Amino acid sequence: MADRASFLSRLAARHTPTREEVLESRWLKPFGHRIRHSELWRFTRRSVPRGVFAGLFIGIFLMVPGLQIVGAALLSVPLRGNIPIAAAMTFLSNPLTTPFFLAVSIPVGNLLGFHADLETFNALFARGASIGRWAQWLVSDAAPAMMSGLFIIALGCALVGYGVSIVVWRWWVNRKWRSRTHSNALHE
Repeated sequence: MADRASFLSRLAARHTPTREEVLESRWLKPFGHRIRHSELWRFTRRSVPRGVFAGLFIGIFLMVPGLQIVGAALLSVPLRGNIPIAAAMTFLSNPLTTPFFLAVSIPVGNLLGFHADLETFNALFARGASIGRWAQWLVSDAAPAMMSGLFIIALGCALVGYGVSIVVWRWWVNRKWRSRTHSNALHE
């Protein structure tokens, strides 16, 4: 288990942008004075869950790889969330999970009263349709269903992530306190 945790830590460290890289982004430079606040970069019990929320919501809803981190950073500012956590959470939406989110968003959107033809979606996917055919289908009837479905899925995942991060944070802090009091008792 420790090997898996260290692997995930190394993977996150390697692929998560640094503070300097985020601040130097051409998309974020206009907001530089706002995102430079140190409270947005500290790991606290309030900022981490807010960063998880921002990253999961933008990562699933936006689905544009270059803009996900920028969007998560910008959403973290008014939420006072942790920007590195928000940036890392956007990686939940990746080439392996994106088709799942898109495929599930259509039925969710249809449940909300929109109408998107799933048979056309399956046929386009099976044939390996061109981008033009996908765009034509998307504009015709799928866009409202897909966007509303993605919004609901993103909001649900973000709320679950927020709750899980609060529980994990408390568990981690309690574990550290128990370890500290146990080691202090041994030294006395």
